[in-house]
Amino acid sequence: MTNCIFCQIIAGVLPSYRIAENKQAIAFLATTRDMDGHILVVPRQHIQSILDCDDATLAAVMQLTRQISAHLVQACGYAGVNLLNASGTSAGQSVLHFHIHILPRRTGDGINAWPALPGATEDLATIAQRIRLN
Repeated sequence: MTNCIFCQIIAGVLPSYRIAENKQAIAFLATTRDMDGHILVVPRQHIQSILDCDDATLAAVMQLTRQISAHLVQACGYAGVNLLNASGTSAGQSVLHFHIHILPRRTGDGINAWPALPGATEDLATIAQRIRLN
């Protein structure tokens, strides 16, 4: 898709700092400059969100995500990682090309990667009944 920034990066039209890749996915540094080491892992094929992703592509994206995450912890001095995904504009997805954010973490870095949530209003049994896969 020519107007997708991630597709343009994958095609080499836009520059990027590539970190790793496999046959179905590519990882590059985020250009947002919000934290050192913020990495995006995206499928090479234009797929809007995880909800549209086939199993083989999803597996390739997650395998690359795991490989990079392990490298960050085992070889780069990080203590852990946060993995983030927003699927759909209502969830905050700003680029409509499926992607996983890898945020490398250091102990005591002061980053709270978990959002403040409003609190549940239904009991667990009611919620489970409503959302359970049949």
